[in-house]
Amino acid sequence: MKRIYQKLFLSFFLLQGFVFAHCQVPCGIYNDAVRIIQIREDFSTIQKAMDKINALSRQQDATSMNQMTRWILTKDEHASKIQKVVSDYFLTQRIKEKPKGPDYVLYVNQTTTLHQILVAAMKCKQTVDSKHVVHGLDLIESFIDLYFDTHGKDHIKILSGTK
Repeated sequence: MKRIYQKLFLSFFLLQGFVFAHCQVPCGIYNDAVRIIQIREDFSTIQKAMDKINALSRQQDATSMNQMTRWILTKDEHASKIQKVVSDYFLTQRIKEKPKGPDYVLYVNQTTTLHQILVAAMKCKQTVDSKHVVHGLDLIESFIDLYFDTHGKDHIKILSGTK
């Protein structure tokens, strides 16, 4: 019986990365629009967390402090999710390096914008200033314009419920 549990645990442990994270096999299964929706949702969650943290910081009771701690952890978790999607998905798997030439400027603009999104997410971890959320969302819109064609932009609108 102990051997069965060991095998189950080992199988779960080894497969965990495949189940919970997008692979780097490469598998060829991508849904860029969904990742954008996810990043927007993460920024929205960070905004809500910042609002709650600011409101709860005026309280002195243990319950408020506990809730504030939980909102801080949530804020940081969602900022880390943004960083993971940007770095592990877009920068390493989707944006292909371009040699000097006509596509090089687009490549530089895409990677620079993604870097700025990483920094905005980092600043969301460091502060409770909403301007970093607004800036991050603006950068996402800039990246959409740089990365997606008309079909991709329409797909994002459909997934967002705005079309």
